[in-house]
Amino acid sequence: MRLDPEILSRIQFAWVIGWHILLPAFTIGLASFIAFLEGAFALTKRPVFLNLSQFWLKIFAISFGMGVVTGIVMPFQFGTNWSRFSDAASNVISPLLAYEGLTAFFLEATFLGILLFGRKLVPPGVHFIAAVLVAAGTLFSAFWILATNSWMQTPAGYEIVDGRFLPKDWLQVIFSPSFPYRLAHVVDAVYITTGFVVVGVAASYLRQGRFVEEARTMLSMTLWLLTVLVPLQFLLGDAHGLNTLEHQPAKLAAMTDWKWRRLAAERRADTGPQRRQCRDPRMDRPRRLPPHRQDRRLAACTVESELSEISRVNVDSGLT
Repeated sequence: MRLDPEILSRIQFAWVIGWHILLPAFTIGLASFIAFLEGAFALTKRPVFLNLSQFWLKIFAISFGMGVVTGIVMPFQFGTNWSRFSDAASNVISPLLAYEGLTAFFLEATFLGILLFGRKLVPPGVHFIAAVLVAAGTLFSAFWILATNSWMQTPAGYEIVDGRFLPKDWLQVIFSPSFPYRLAHVVDAVYITTGFVVVGVAASYLRQGRFVEEARTMLSMTLWLLTVLVPLQFLLGDAHGLNTLEHQPAKLAAMTDWKWRRLAAERRADTGPQRRQCRDPRMDRPRRLPPHRQDRRLAACTVESELSEISRVNVDSGLT
């Protein structure tokens, strides 16, 4: 492989986004955990909740700062690595990313200051509200970023004018066909991620015999939460997979085994012209191909048809 500037630039993007996703996957759930601890302390006045909140708040601040640093450069990398797409789809994608900054980042940044430095300066109720608003800001951030990603996966509510994507219906743009499934799946995943991190820290302290009360409290809270969220993730993942099968069968075929490829191919090749186009004549001969080879040929043909259609749309819209 030739390491030209384009490949090196995309490797750099992969490196940045690979680190970036680890931070929101932890901080989104951690912000909600801190808000819960602040609420529990406000109601019960138990010092254990205050100690836990102060402990995790320091870790959250560092993770949040690193997430901001890695996240700021990515929009510039979108424009440099995929300039034609960024230009053609800018009227749709740019407002969505702007909403993320206006409704999520500003909310987080403002009330994180109160959360970090205002415990002795504001009433306990205000401090709790600041924690809730920081947690809400992280969820707003996930909402807008996933709305953008979902539109890129299953675009809706747009029209192509002179090779540019223009929004027609913002509700359809935001709530594209895959968005509800992707949002639920990702939010549940980040809560599970945070839960297992907290469980690991609690188990480590219990094994060392340090901060036993705090460790037992963390372990109990998160294990009960994970008891609900982990089985729920199986259901959400299945629903998301079925949604992908309906709207992106080629994508599902590319990342799963041949049985799914067959199902995806049958979904896409279910109508007359496409089925005739993707039908291999050798399937109807007296000595037919083995079933698994028939499935692979049908899936490959369907995927090829989809890629041809994508190329045609790109040509029509001026992206190639």
